[in-house]
Formats: sequence, C-alpha cells, structure tokens
Amino acid sequence: MKATNEGVLLLNGKEVGFIEGQTVLEVAQVNGVHIPTLCHLKEMTPTGACRICCVEIKGMRTLAAACSTPATAGMEVFTETEKVHKARRLIVELLVSSGQHNCISCEANGNCRLQDLVYFYHIEKQAFASPEVPLYPTDADNPFIVRDFSKCILCGRCVQACNEMVVNRAITIGYRGAKSKVVTGGDGSYMGSDCVFCGQCVEVCPVGALVENKGRGTGRNWETKKVRTTCPYCGVGCQQLLHVKGGKIVKVTAVQDAQPNKGRLCIKGRFAYDFIYSKERLTTPLIREKDQFREASWDEALDLVASKFKEIIGSDGPDAVAGVSCARSTNEDSYNMQKLFRAVFKTNNIDHCART
Repeated sequence: MKATNEGVLLLNGKEVGFIEGQTVLEVAQVNGVHIPTLCHLKEMTPTGACRICCVEIKGMRTLAAACSTPATAGMEVFTETEKVHKARRLIVELLVSSGQHNCISCEANGNCRLQDLVYFYHIEKQAFASPEVPLYPTDADNPFIVRDFSKCILCGRCVQACNEMVVNRAITIGYRGAKSKVVTGGDGSYMGSDCVFCGQCVEVCPVGALVENKGRGTGRNWETKKVRTTCPYCGVGCQQLLHVKGGKIVKVTAVQDAQPNKGRLCIKGRFAYDFIYSKERLTTPLIREKDQFREASWDEALDLVASKFKEIIGSDGPDAVAGVSCARSTNEDSYNMQKLFRAVFKTNNIDHCART
C-alpha cells in the first residue's frame, strides 16, 4: 500500500494512494496504468467530451469518464474489463464514421491518437457510414493554419487550449447536434477573427483537423528528426522542437513540460522560421569602404570595431559611445552587454530594445 495523507482506492484490484482533488485518470497515470484519452489536456479543466477514457467503477450503473471523475476513498476502479473495451471500441467506431478520416492522405498520419486507437482495436472496416460530402468546407485562407472540419472529432482540446492555456478566447464550439463545429466569433474565418495565430490549437489537436499550412506535404512524422533548441526571437528562452527533413526545417512544435513556456509558442516561434533560408540573409561580416561594402573575416571585423571604440573613447570620452542590446538576445547576453559598457567602457549609455 502506498502511504498517503488523503486516501486509498482500488485500481484494478491494487491498493493505491491518491491526493484530494485528483481524478481517476490522474491516479491511474501516477501509478503507471494507461487509460486512452482524446479530449484531456494536462492541468486544464476536465470536460469528459470524448468518453474514450471510460472506466468501470463498482457501484455505478454506467461507465464513468476517468478524466472528470474525482477519486474517492474506497472506490474500486477497473480499466481493462470487457465492458470497458467494448465501449471504447464503439466510441472509436463512431468517431471514425463521424467524418472523413483518410489516413493515407492525412497530414497527421503516424501522429494521430484516433489512428492509434483504430490500430489498437483492430478496426479494419467502418461499422457505420460516413457522410458522403463534408458538412463544412476546409478553411485554408490564411498562411498559418488549415482547419479541416471533416476530420474534427469535437474533442474540444483546441477550444480549451485557446481559452484556458493561452487565454486568447478566439474559438468555441458552436451550433448543435450533428451540425456542431469549432467556430470563431461570428463563425468566420481565422483571418477575420480574434485569432493571433499562436498555433496552440494545432499543437494540441489529436487528429488531422488542424495542421500547419506551410508544413503540408513536406514530411510525415516518422520522416523527420526532432531537434530541441531555444527560440531565437526574444530573451524568454522558449523551448522548441525543430522537425527536420533533409536538413531543412518543415515545422516547429513546443517542448511539452519544458520551462519557461510549458508547451506554448507565439506566432513567430512556431511559424516564422523561413528567414533561415532567405537568400538575403548575411552570412559574413561586411566592412564599408566609401560607398561600397566588402566581405571580411570575423577577426578583421571585430578588430575594426574594437579599434573604433577605443578611438572614440580616447578622443571624446566614454559617454560618446552607447549600446542597444538586441531583443532577440538571451538574458545572459544582455547582461554581458551592459557589463561591457558599464565596467569596461565606463558609461551607463546602455539600453534594450523591448519591441520584439
């Protein structure tokens, strides 16, 4: 038995401890028991929308959603019974039939939770007919995010991410019944909405309903190498995963549970990586000679800058020079910049461009 100050329940016949406020799903995860989920988002308000996390609890007439059921002392939970798996399989079959999930052409192929569940339950053919024509057209009128409503399973993860995680409140679930869909204000396109294109909705989508526009057709999940790095756009230090294929970045995602961004990215961190491949990007230092620039080595350029600083300070004093630290610099680099000016140049003429 696990020692705890709160309570004990039975999980698949084994006594486990739990902390007050934990859900059945959280207790299972802590104890290494896998319960599949589609709608659950860590640290967000549980919704129980997809029902795939259903479990059997002794004394309850119906199966319960583990993500939204509070753990209570003495509760007996079963996650692998025949009744549970029969219900989960039926839910998966209904989700598959609710839209047009063509895994062969889908961008999420190999990185789709619904696909994983279809494989797990050996679903080789649809039990129910899918709509012949999508109820809503695909929204791809912006350069960042494609919304394919025919693949949306209405799990609500994108809505939670927008409303609770990044608090932009740009989308919600509109209409009713079979006509339900994720909508912006006034059910318009993303371009005319309050969306700031942070892409958090894309990050959390468990299927192929939301994908990066410019990443389409550039590489499957298993074809890319994931490289962890720090976002270059400001001094916050957000952690990223670069998805690289053939030596080229095809998309960027956030590193989950990493400080300081905890799985979040802004529009620039997620989508603005094209500058790396710009033909106008400078790759070597340039020194002006009259009205022309010539290429130089780093040693020559740095020696020239150092000599000019010495010359100016020697003739006009330290307050004749000033520095502005780049907004893309890390906090450590900005600290070294101000240290250089205050301790070495003996001037307080140092500032930071906060506009990013």
